[in-house]
This record gives sequence, structure tokens and C-alpha cells, in this order.
Amino acid sequence: MSAVTSALVIGGGIAGPVTATALRKAGIVATVHEAYPGPAYNIGSALGFAPNGPAALDIIGAGDAVRAIAAPMTHTVMSLGHKTIEMPTAGPEPLYTVDRSDLHQLLHDHAVAAGVGIEYSKRLVGVDEHPDGVTARFADGSTATADILIGADGIKSQVRALIDPNAPGANYTGMLGFGAYTECSVDIPPETMVFAYGRNAYYLYWSMPDGRIAWGANLPHKQYLSLTEAREIPAERWLRTLGEVYGEDTPGADLVRNTPPEELVTTGGLHIMPSVPHWYRDRMALVGDAVHAPSNSTGQGASLAIESAIQIARCLRDFDDPATAFAAYERIRRPRVEKITARGAKINQSKTVGPIMRRLMPVMMPLATKALKIEETMAREQSYTIDWDAPVDEHAELAAV
Repeated sequence: MSAVTSALVIGGGIAGPVTATALRKAGIVATVHEAYPGPAYNIGSALGFAPNGPAALDIIGAGDAVRAIAAPMTHTVMSLGHKTIEMPTAGPEPLYTVDRSDLHQLLHDHAVAAGVGIEYSKRLVGVDEHPDGVTARFADGSTATADILIGADGIKSQVRALIDPNAPGANYTGMLGFGAYTECSVDIPPETMVFAYGRNAYYLYWSMPDGRIAWGANLPHKQYLSLTEAREIPAERWLRTLGEVYGEDTPGADLVRNTPPEELVTTGGLHIMPSVPHWYRDRMALVGDAVHAPSNSTGQGASLAIESAIQIARCLRDFDDPATAFAAYERIRRPRVEKITARGAKINQSKTVGPIMRRLMPVMMPLATKALKIEETMAREQSYTIDWDAPVDEHAELAAV
């Protein structure tokens, strides 16, 4: 049985509340410390949610609640100019889309109901390590002490830098993210998501249960802009830019034209994490985007974060000291997340191809889909499950990857 009885979780997004709830289930008292002054509800538009994510949430009793607010995408289609390709259905459940704000609120409320304490305006500035614990120091002058500290503080993780000052930061993909819901006459069947390669850039769109159309754009942009910097530019100006880029596409032009400025959500630069050499040190470890952030093209970012949150709690439950638990956690998680990250990086390359390659894609993409065994790969990724009740067995865990 673990000697760990208390934990500080830094970050209140997706991974943080799930980690703390899973730790409670493992018998470890956990408190979430969030830098923002309140729950981070208004931080983005919809996100793709691969079915292994809800399956992992079933372990802490939140899976069905998420399915109830998510929209299932039973069909996915790739659009290449005038050619469309039906993509294979791979997982035990469909791909879901869920509003990011709704997901954050649900996971926050579920954690609180499970007894997790959440403290706000707690921006981490340093950690003091002791032989039997850690003390976190926050910008407001307060401190908190526990047996361990877990960084779930996102792509720009402060905990990652404390674990390893030489750790790599996230790489900018060369694209900015935008999303919106709009009322627009688009011929698209229910529960269908379309991945569209336009004349100048990539975008996607799907039907909503209420009749609206949701869409997202990966806009090529040489200059990196943070979320704050991108949102300083008025939505009207971004819509003009999007109209210029997607104006020759069907239905891209109509999606942009029918989107009111107040409905456009700007998310800033899109990132992908390179391999992080050190996932933990002594009594500190990382989960979620702080250590593995695949391209949003994979639909796996949130789902992988949730899996890691469950698995780190399970390892802490089964091993009698933090270093052993964290080492086991890294060994069973790293192969899976790095495979998916590598796949996402390849997809990103296809989003920024030139005009000649874009014309060849209708011929090449079906051949590549078959040659790369995309259906088999997706099925393996999305069918992944965690047996909470079983003791951690690294050989069995790796066989499932």
C-alpha cells in the first residue's frame, strides 16, 4: 500500500480535476490549485473527444455525464476538393465532440462532489522539497504542503520547468486555432464530421443536434500568437482574414460568412509537445498537456490527459513510494502517448502542403490511408481501456498499447 496520503495538483483544467478525483478514489487526499481566479470555463470552443476518454472517465463515475453533453460523430468524412472519402469507424464508441467549457465545468463539479478541494488565484512560483514531502509556494504569498505534487498545468507548465529546467517547451505548429457555431445551410448528414482540405488551408465542420453547424479552422500563420495576443485582435478582423483564406471553398466560405463576430472563438497558436526527457523527479510528476500534448488533429489530447490522470493515481495506489510509482507511470504511458503524438505530427504536415501537393491529395490520400493501416491504428488507439481494479502490471499495460 502506498505511503502517499496527500497530494497537491497544480492546474484546474481537464487533467487536474480528474487526477485529484482519481487520487481520492485511490485513498489519497488531493487538492487542486488553479492560477486563475475561478473555474476556467470560457477558454475555447468544441474539442474532439476520442472514445477512450469517456471510457477512462467511467472509472471515476463521470463517463456517462460527459456522453450526455457530447455530440456523437458516427460518421467521419474527408473532403478533398470535389472528392470525399468515408473514413473508417474504428472504436467501440463513436468520436465525440464536446464544448470545452462544458467539459471543464462538468469535471470541476464532479471533482468537488467527490470531495476534492479546489483553490483559486494560486499561481505556482516555486516548490521546496523535503525528505518526506513538498511545499508549494504561490504568487499570493501562501504555501501548501503535501506528500507529492503533480503538475497538470498545461502546455506552458511551471512544474515541468521545476522538474527539469532544461525541459523542452511546446512547439508551435505554424497554425492558429479558431472555432464557432453558426446557423448555415450546409448539406451534411446528422452525426457527421467532415475534415476538409480547402484551396489554401485546412478546416473541419460537423452537424450539431440542435441544427447548427460547428466548424473549426487551422489557419496557417507564420507569427506565433498566444491566446491573449490572438484575442487582442478583434473578431471582425479575424473573420475578414478567414474569409480571404477560405473564400473559395465550399462550404468554407459560407461557414465564415454566416458566423457573427460574437460567435467566433479564437484559441491562438496550436502546439504539439516534443518528447519530454523527464516526466518526474523525486516527489513531483507531470500529467496531461504538461508532458504530452499531441496535435489537435488526433482528437486524443483530452482523452490521453484523462488516461494519464487515472494511471498515475493507480500507480501511486499500488507502489509504496512516489519515485517507484512515478517511474512505473512513465514506463506504461510514454510509449502510447509518443506513438499518438508522432501520428499527429504527420497529420499536421498534410495541413500545410503547397498547391501542387494539394491537387495530388485526392489520389494519394486513399492510397496512404490503406497503406498506413489507418483503421487498425485508430481501433487500437480508441479501444484502450484501464482496468482500475487490477494491480499495475507493466507487461500487461504495454501489451495494450
